[in-house]
Parts: sequence; structure tokens; C-alpha cells
Amino acid sequence: MGTPRDLVVLDGGDLDSHGLIAIARFNAPVQLAATSRSLLQATRHYIDSRLLTDSAPLMYGFNTGVGALKSVRIDADQVVEFQTNLIRAASAGTGEPMPVEVVRAMMALRVNAFASNYSGVRLEIVDRLLAMLNHGITPLVATKGSVGASGDLAPLAMMSGAMMGLPRSKVEYKGQVMPAADAFRAAGLPSTIDVQAKDATALINGTTASLAYAALAAYDARCLLGEATISLALSLEALRAELSCFDDRVMLARLHPGQRAVAASLRGVLHGTQRCTEPARQVRLRSAAGLDATLAGTPHAPPIAPRIQDAYSLRCAPQVHGPVLDALDYIDTILATEMNSATDNPLIFREGDGYAVVSGGHFHGQYIAQAMDLLALVVTDLAAICDRRSARLVDPACSFDLPGGLIAERAGVNTGLAGVQSMGTALVLENMGLCSPASVTSLPAKGNTEDHISNSCFAARRSRTVVQNAQTVVAVEMLLATQALDLAERDLAAFPVGAGSRAAWQAVRAHVPASLGSDRWVCEDIEALRELVVGGEISRAVEAASGPLWPNAFKQPAVPG
Repeated sequence: MGTPRDLVVLDGGDLDSHGLIAIARFNAPVQLAATSRSLLQATRHYIDSRLLTDSAPLMYGFNTGVGALKSVRIDADQVVEFQTNLIRAASAGTGEPMPVEVVRAMMALRVNAFASNYSGVRLEIVDRLLAMLNHGITPLVATKGSVGASGDLAPLAMMSGAMMGLPRSKVEYKGQVMPAADAFRAAGLPSTIDVQAKDATALINGTTASLAYAALAAYDARCLLGEATISLALSLEALRAELSCFDDRVMLARLHPGQRAVAASLRGVLHGTQRCTEPARQVRLRSAAGLDATLAGTPHAPPIAPRIQDAYSLRCAPQVHGPVLDALDYIDTILATEMNSATDNPLIFREGDGYAVVSGGHFHGQYIAQAMDLLALVVTDLAAICDRRSARLVDPACSFDLPGGLIAERAGVNTGLAGVQSMGTALVLENMGLCSPASVTSLPAKGNTEDHISNSCFAARRSRTVVQNAQTVVAVEMLLATQALDLAERDLAAFPVGAGSRAAWQAVRAHVPASLGSDRWVCEDIEALRELVVGGEISRAVEAASGPLWPNAFKQPAVPG
């Protein structure tokens, strides 16, 4: 889709993760497709002229109450009051505010759902949401309160109340939190807007908060898998690993596409390495226990036994990273469908010369919830295998003569990086606690009207946390592996690492120096490297040196300046 600031046109059928990220994260301008605009106008004209009378048949959310009040008729002159009250009553959110990018994604997804012309919402509502996105007016929406059925009612109601400019609603605008009406006035927009028949029910039905969290988390997980492949390559170089296990002949004997793709990506990053060879493994490192310093950099005499094969965290990496790639392909299929679907209730269908109003259950979030359970599971395991490689790097019993804790000098006076590895383990443990299934945790709500709920909003919000923890775990592996490479470089300079590995190593060192003297204030190093992982700077450096990590596949856009 070009640079992140390109215009994104919403038509209800073609939104993808890159377009959503451009809107949510990079403030790309957005507009409604002209075809969608004309269809919305025609549908709404029919609703206003034919369906908003006291003699109209009962239609859920048009002229009836909601939930257990579904059979209570709302008179035509009370519809606007009912719709406004519905927004107030549903705004039962609690907790800290959602991240700005999640709320922006939620607004864009709601507009895209309306663009499919199944909701019957007024065009004024769509234009108001578009204006908020384009002017950077972001509602303050409480994080918690949705069960993921009948829609994400609480977060969407809080979004809608801010859109309306209700007196108690708040937004963030130009870095300041303020009453919504004040922000609209400052942006040169009408301070308030009302909701009429079907507007409120269309706005708050649908698991759009769940989907916003889910789409961002899945996108970030796919980016992270590339970074984890690079951190794996750096660990393999640091440990002078045996690479025969990544041979394509081996992969073809077990034809899982993700596993094979990971092995191919790894071979690309490591292309040209002499570090992961038997001659390099024969070289003695100066940090080896009891070694005469004059022998550092010389071959073992007599030669040590060939490596043959490595521990599982190295040798079986494609078999663990690969399922993540395959799961992401499945998850992205689910989310792409959700992003381009109508999810409120009831829906409006063209029928002959008129329209039919049909109640359904597309607001139920089970697809998202189950996909997010899978995302949490595979990302947790990805982080776990990265952490096991980190543990090997700091353990002299497993690191092939690297110094314990990767201490450069004065062991005892300096403690090294073992604490960094331990922090990664803490995050993996947290993820293990978070990845238990949310989609099968169901309690009835609203007087048993909602007798099966999806828990999708928690599932997606939890998965975002799992991905963020895993980003740090991958950064930790990179930090430790590059430290190990620096410590061994004097003895192994005759055995260069692969071109992609070299580019990653240099990208890390451009922002985080090696710990070669006294112990460093490591929290800042971890955060600096985590930002590189999240921003994709390391993967872009590797791809410039050794080609695409995933040919003909996903690309992470550069962060705009």
C-alpha cells in the first residue's frame, strides 16, 4: 500500500492489516469509498421514508428496546431519546484507557463495517468518525467491560459518546485530554451530533474493540517472528552451531510449510557463515576455563569430537518457529474476514424495490476469541524457545567456552548479563500464565439473554500483552547473542559470520554498545533494543544485506520520520 501515510479508502471489502496499521499507528488519512457513500445514502433514505413510523413492524433496535426489552415498542417520537439513552446505558467500562492506536483501529473498523451497507446507519455518523480519525480526535475508552457478545458494548459506547460530544465524554487531542465537545470546537467541527434510529445499535454492536486489539497483536506477532528468526541466527553464530538440520532436504521430509519457510529464512540470514562450521568449533576461546592465554584462537589439540547435532532449542527451531508462521496464516484469514464484515444487529438487505431487516448473531466474537487463544499460545512458545537459547548463552556448561554470564572481564567484580536472561524468563512465565484459553470461559449475562459469550475482548487484549512480552524476550536474546559474538570475535575473526547476521549485529551495536568494561545499566539497553525489534529496524538491515526474510510475503512498513 506504499508509505504508511498514503490515503486509505474504506469500502467494506478490501481493508487489510497494512491499511489498518497505517490508520491506527501512523495516522494515515482515510475516506469512505464513493460507491459506499451512495449506497449508504440510498439505504438510509428508504429507512427514513418507510420504516420510522408507529405503524412499522417491530424491528429490533429500530423501534424496540434491546436485550430482554426486545418486544417493547419504541414510539417514533421517542426513537432519538432511546438511541441516546442506549449509548449512556452501555458505557459501563472500567480500567485504564485503551491505547490510542487501538481506539483509532476500532473507529476505522467500525467505518469499514458500515461501508458494506448492511447496517443502515446515517452517513453523518460515518463522516463524523472519519473526521475524528483525520483530525486526530481519539476517545478515551476504558479497557475493560466487554464480554465479547452482543458486541463490545462498553468500549463502543464510550467511543460513540465521545463522537456525540456527550458532556462527560473525554478525548485525546493534540496530546491533551479534554471534553470531547471542546476538541471538536478546537478542530473546527460541530461540538455535538445526535444519534437517530439504528445509529446507536449499529455503533455499539459488533466485537470491534476485540478486533482492533486482535489485528494489531497479530500484525505485531508476524513482525516479531522475523525478528525471532534473526535472534535465532545470532545465537547459532554465537554458539558455532551445526546447520545441517536446516537443510531443505530435511525440511522436505516433513512438509509443514511454516517449518520449511523458517528454515529457508534462516539459511538466507546465515548465508556465507564460516562461524557455524567444524573448523570454527575447534578454535579455543580465551574465556575457556583453565586455558593458557597464549593458546586462545588456536585449534584444540587433539581435536575435540565433532558437534554432530545441537540441543533442541537450536536444532528444532524450525519445528517451533514454523507452527507460529502457520498459525499466523490461519489467524490472518480469520481477521481479514472479520475486518471486512458487517457485525451489528439487525442487518439491512436490499430486497426487490425495498429492504428487509433481519436479526442475526454476527456480533458474537468467538472467531476472534479462538484465534487470539491460538495467537497467545504460539507466541508464548516462541518466546519460551528464545529464552532457552538465551539461557544457554549465559551458562558456561552449555555455551562452548563463552564466559559465564557473558562477563567480559573481572568476574565477581562484574556480574554480567545473567540478570538480563532471568528477566526474559520472568516474561515467559508471565506469558505462560496468560495463555490459558479465554474463549471457553463463558458466563451468562444480562438476565441470561446473553447465555453464551465469547470473552473475545479479554482474549485479544491479553494476546497483545503476550506479544509485547515476547518482543522483549527476543530483544534479550539479541542482546546476549551479540555480546557473545563480541567476546569471541578476537579468537574467531578468521571465521566470519553470515552477511545477514553481520548486518543484525551491526544494527544492534549502532544503538546498544557491548558490555566490555564494568556492568552497564542494562534496563536502558533492553528498552533500546526492544524499540529496534518493535520498529523492525533490525529486520530491514538484514533484508538489505541478505534478501527478504519471507520472499513474496509480509513486509513491515518503515516508521515515518
